[in-house]
Amino acid sequence: MSYKYIPPCMHIFRNRLSHCCSSLPSRSQDLIMKTTLVLLLFVVSAHQIHNTTGCDVSNGSWVYDDSYPLYNASSCPFILKAFDCVGNGRPDKDYLKYRWIPSECNLPTFNGTDLLMRFKGKSIMFVGDSLSSNQWQSLACMVYTSTSPLPKYTLFRQGELSTFVFPEYNFRLLFSRNPLIVDIVNTKAGRVLKLDSISLESQQLWKGTDVVIFDTWHWWLHVGRKQPWDVIQVGNQTYEDMDRLVGYEKALNTWATWVDSNVNPAKTKVFFQGVSPDHQNASDWTLNPNSEAMNCTAESEPLLQAGSEYPRAHPAEQVAEKVLGSMSKPARLLNVTRLSELRKDGHPSVYGLGGRRGLDCTHWCLSGVPDTWNVLLYAALTESYTD
Repeated sequence: MSYKYIPPCMHIFRNRLSHCCSSLPSRSQDLIMKTTLVLLLFVVSAHQIHNTTGCDVSNGSWVYDDSYPLYNASSCPFILKAFDCVGNGRPDKDYLKYRWIPSECNLPTFNGTDLLMRFKGKSIMFVGDSLSSNQWQSLACMVYTSTSPLPKYTLFRQGELSTFVFPEYNFRLLFSRNPLIVDIVNTKAGRVLKLDSISLESQQLWKGTDVVIFDTWHWWLHVGRKQPWDVIQVGNQTYEDMDRLVGYEKALNTWATWVDSNVNPAKTKVFFQGVSPDHQNASDWTLNPNSEAMNCTAESEPLLQAGSEYPRAHPAEQVAEKVLGSMSKPARLLNVTRLSELRKDGHPSVYGLGGRRGLDCTHWCLSGVPDTWNVLLYAALTESYTD
């Protein structure tokens, strides 16, 4: 057995081991030496892997990178028009050029071919609202455009389920529209939001998938005509309304209980996207009283790094972290909130589907910020899957 490299600490240990074992036959000394060094190298390697895995990728900064974007939306005919800001006439392009760099580690370069090979015969599903769709379409385009030659694909929709298939790899990338995760049931009394109920259809869909990324928050803020329920029910108690953060936490606890009771981590990896922030109110990020900014309109560059006042802890993200921290089964938080809060420039604004009459400071341009979310997902998946 030969070693190309042994760290300096190993040489010190080897010398001391030789001294201790000098009274033994040379063959025994050699066997003990080699076995001990292999074990030590394994420990050092495991420690390095642990340090990389434990990196807080949400702590970092946005850096201008001429090699970006990762793709052009025009190369992906399946991207929704609402997300194709360049195609909708957005004139500035610098917002496409920013790459997220964590302070404590390096993110991998996204490789679509690698992802397809790792997940041959498998499936990845996004479950949530239109922000989940934002991320789903981003990942589909990242895989499609970074694979050479361009792979064949099919895309079909059935009800609230959209399925993107790469047939050569038998790989499915799905989006299940389910904005609240828990059930809304139509009754004589109206639409009932049941905070302690998840439909059997949803349960079966989630259990049959190799990787599931959940997202919910945006729809919990809807009121008036946009609110998708009439009353809220928990057990036998019915409420006309409740604090939305309280309802959100009850729903997440229902979801967490289901994951703990039904998911086999050896078969299904569970992620929670985190809360995607909006930039509806410029006073959230600017302390300049003379600033003319009102919202995301005309914002053309990010806040390059967090300041002392912004971003502040997002209350919904704190609830999500609390619930995930209480779970017995592993559910990994992608933690996209903080890095996305710095991207006031990344929204469609007036270059979405509705133009100036449909100002959009909630969703994200593609290419754009959701691509970084998917780099984080790719980093997590390549740690989880080694076969």
